[in-house]
Amino acid sequence: MWKPSQTGSTTLNQTPEPTNAAPPAYVPESPARVQAGTTEQASIGKGLFIKGEITGSESLYIDGRVEGAINLPGNRVTVGRNGNVGANITAREVVVLGKVKGNVTATDRVDIRAEGSLNGDVAAARISIEDGAFFKGGIDIRKGDAKSTSSGPVAVTNSSAHETAKVAQA
Repeated sequence: MWKPSQTGSTTLNQTPEPTNAAPPAYVPESPARVQAGTTEQASIGKGLFIKGEITGSESLYIDGRVEGAINLPGNRVTVGRNGNVGANITAREVVVLGKVKGNVTATDRVDIRAEGSLNGDVAAARISIEDGAFFKGGIDIRKGDAKSTSSGPVAVTNSSAHETAKVAQA
């Protein structure tokens, strides 16, 4: 390849040297990838299958298949539309757009979207089940403030015929 410091004639039919560019990182198709703040988020693509325990200190977006246990306290776990999780999940916040079979424990909230499916018990301070979502299991509403012991009634509404909800208060 010709360099400005070289002398001599140049030809127009030179072939460029190949560059060793890294392949682009996987970016999920879901808007759930966008988060408030500058926190990092790991992704499991729809072509991946993970069997075992997942632990860490950053949020996780799952669009593939996971079996085992997911333990990310203080972070968000999002199960994408293509996600299929057969695991107990422990996190600050859990958003379900795909399928989850296992118990979910969240220190803040659990959000089951309209296309989501959750088969297992939920323990969280808040829960949201959109119309059309599938949920089968028990619900344990836990107060975020340990000092407060009294709690009011909890209502879960969903017009889906598949929903079974038991409400228990700590």
